[in-house]
Amino acid sequence: MGGPDLWFVKHLGKGSFGSVSLYQGLRFDGTVIYVAVKTSDGQHAESLFREVQILSEFKGCPRIVQCYRVKAELNRFNGCVEYKIPLEYAPGGSLSGFINKFKDNKLPDPMIRDFTRMLLEGLATIHAHGYVHCDLKPENILVFPSYVNNNGAWSSSFELKISDFGLSRREVDSSWWSPSRPFAGTSIYMSPDSVSYGETGKDLDLWSLGCCVLEMYTGKGPWWHKNYEVDDLMKGQQPPIPSELPFEAKLFIMTCFAPRTKDATRLLKHIFVRGDEGTQPSHDVSDKIDLQLANNFVRRNVSKTQSIRVPPAAAQVMPNKTIMA
Repeated sequence: MGGPDLWFVKHLGKGSFGSVSLYQGLRFDGTVIYVAVKTSDGQHAESLFREVQILSEFKGCPRIVQCYRVKAELNRFNGCVEYKIPLEYAPGGSLSGFINKFKDNKLPDPMIRDFTRMLLEGLATIHAHGYVHCDLKPENILVFPSYVNNNGAWSSSFELKISDFGLSRREVDSSWWSPSRPFAGTSIYMSPDSVSYGETGKDLDLWSLGCCVLEMYTGKGPWWHKNYEVDDLMKGQQPPIPSELPFEAKLFIMTCFAPRTKDATRLLKHIFVRGDEGTQPSHDVSDKIDLQLANNFVRRNVSKTQSIRVPPAAAQVMPNKTIMA
């Protein structure tokens, strides 16, 4: 695959478009390197090439997983061509697995606020390049731990990076949408407008972010209270927000669920991720604001009308050689 020789260590997981395995190698200076290699067959090669083309635009972006290159290789066991992308390896695994390590699968409030800020930074970068991730969920968010020794006492911190751009699209590209498959990514993280009208915009990713914040607080996926149906979204429903969440968290999630009122850069100024002190409203005021936000959300969703846009088919050209990202 070029560069240092790599040796297989273990399988990390399998998804819709291929598998991911951990490889180990030695740099030229003798240091050990670990990479996560995503492998797909020819059937999913188009998605793999699109992903590496997108990731190549995010070189050096601290909130997005880094991609090294993609290359075709012949599988010696079945004789089929496979496509491989070496990616930055996350020792902490996915956010989904990270959540499961905590009591009741719930992360502490300060950590959730910090993680949400990191995800907003990543989405702000993605949207600034004209893309929509389309499949933001804990399984596609990677955790990078770091450890510092201060006078014999070890402390840890964690950084998040967004991964898996195989379903990403240019903003306003709704060529993927059809009544038989009305969602771009994972259905329970999709927004009403993306499901009903095929809208691919910033609001889709921010709706998904609201679902992720809910999951970090509750330890459960969105729509945990019922058997999820796509029709729920088409009726303008949203996942329930537990009343015991901090006021700023409820306000932030409802803002994520509100249509056409925000973008990631603006949400970075939200009180929930700024950590402002001395601005906590009383419970009476909080309840009134919550009720007003809920009423506004229902009124906007029930009263608005939509028209379905039918975009022209977009031709996709798949490279036939190695791409260096």
